[in-house]
Amino acid sequence: MDDCIFCKIVRQEIPSTVVYEDDVVKAFLDITQTTPGHTLVIPKQHVANIFEYDADLAAAVFSRVPKIANAIKASNPAIKGMNICNNNGEVAYQSVFHSHIHLLPRYTAADGFSMQFADNSADYTPEKLQTIADAIKQQLEA
Repeated sequence: MDDCIFCKIVRQEIPSTVVYEDDVVKAFLDITQTTPGHTLVIPKQHVANIFEYDADLAAAVFSRVPKIANAIKASNPAIKGMNICNNNGEVAYQSVFHSHIHLLPRYTAADGFSMQFADNSADYTPEKLQTIADAIKQQLEA
């Protein structure tokens, strides 16, 4: 895709600080460095988001994530954990529409990154949960 910033990075038209590259993925430091070592893993093939992956591409891309995550963790003894995030669609905070996986090293609870999950469990009876599960299962069987 000609105007995609990540495709331009893959083609080396835009500089990036690469930490890993092979025939399937490119991993480079996010320019925001939300936390030190914040890395993006992208498929070299342009796909906008997870909904455009097929099983082969997903296996190829996601199988590389542990290797890169372990290298990031090993690179800095101060790293205590890591968030792995994949945002899909504008409402899910995707801002670059070329699929990418954020590897965010965590140092402390106050290191500049946070996630918050609402607890709506009081609104969901077992029957309501089963209705949602059945709708998803129906799509998996289609």
